[in-house]
Amino acid sequence: MNIREEAHKMKLVSPKLAATSNEERNRALAMIGEALNEHKDEIFAANQEDLKRAKEEGISDAVYKRLKFDEGKLSAVTEGIAQLISLEDPVGKIQLKREMDKDLILTRVSCPIGVIGVIFEARPDALVQISTLCIKSGNCAILKGGKETRTTNKVLFDIIYDSVKKAGLPEGCMLQAELHNEISELLECEHDVDLLIPRGSNAFVQYIMNNTKIPVMGHADGICHVYVDKDADFDKAIPIVVDAKIQYTAACNAVETLLIHRDIAGDFLPLVSKALKDAGVALRGTKEVTGMIRAEEMGEEEFNTEYLDMMISIKLVGSVEEAVDHINRFGSHHTDAILTENKETAEYFMQMVDSAGVYQNASTRFADGFRYGFGAEVGISTGKIHARGPVGLEGLMTYKYKIYGNGQIVDDYSTGKKSFHFKEL
Repeated sequence: MNIREEAHKMKLVSPKLAATSNEERNRALAMIGEALNEHKDEIFAANQEDLKRAKEEGISDAVYKRLKFDEGKLSAVTEGIAQLISLEDPVGKIQLKREMDKDLILTRVSCPIGVIGVIFEARPDALVQISTLCIKSGNCAILKGGKETRTTNKVLFDIIYDSVKKAGLPEGCMLQAELHNEISELLECEHDVDLLIPRGSNAFVQYIMNNTKIPVMGHADGICHVYVDKDADFDKAIPIVVDAKIQYTAACNAVETLLIHRDIAGDFLPLVSKALKDAGVALRGTKEVTGMIRAEEMGEEEFNTEYLDMMISIKLVGSVEEAVDHINRFGSHHTDAILTENKETAEYFMQMVDSAGVYQNASTRFADGFRYGFGAEVGISTGKIHARGPVGLEGLMTYKYKIYGNGQIVDDYSTGKKSFHFKEL
């Protein structure tokens, strides 16, 4: 398959998909949800092949967990599809309507980005989430999954694309790239692909960003923090810390560093360390921390580590200001939380931490498009331009300006024959 040729064809199809109605796109989503459940045995069998091969190849535990697609993952993605169907149409929203002069009307209208290339590692549920978000938002999608999930991805894509065609959406609005060399071809399609979204390791995302002229949206690391303030409620704090670490350790929103105010460390540190150890988490900490609890000693320069595993870094700080400085230095601008009952301290933290998500008294694991009510997400962006945080429907939209005139020419306004009066409608 020639990716450049296919991407060019898709570019021509993208306006047709953008012009479909919300009802047509919702019908396709409903058919996908039904088809996934009807073919679940086939999907699970394919996933078992991938899991078996991953074991034989000695894949890491973090990747193995992401690779698994079972009843729980199926339930989550189909629930996400139902949520997407319930959301209002993001296409064609009038964001601005202004009368520039009599019979000269300016509007700004939401529209799909166009052709989106999504390159992702390990997670087959990502293929479902990305596909359905692109359909709902009217975007064409080129999907390239990792070799670890090739069997599951092939089955999932065939089920999804077959439903798309049966629903009457434009043929050629979705494409699955399966060969490794096709990534390089995709990165060179800057004239036809409008956006790339990579999902994977730091090295993988950096490679994509450094080898294409196509705009890239995503994040490289997930070094998330929980800061336990001196005014924290211990009964709330300990379950939050444990959840943020172990609920799904391989996720980019799992906490990697625990910061604790020195004033409460004597009481809180033994309690939280016991809870984490009981949950199977290995502890690493500064010399100050290892002087209070049993943990592996670590240096200051190691706080930029993303474990994606049952391990956590611990450090004591003397103030919320010190916690913020640490997070802004070592964090990945993903998601960070403060545990405190002091509203002023919480507001300072949430204002000053430069991350896409900042929480008070809640687990970092809430950083997810589905949990935000977006239906799903194509990924999480730690950048500040266009989209930030979990990227759902809104992040897959752009806009165009439309002017409805009646014979006006600019020269009349530049010479003073006519003037603008700008009236909001």
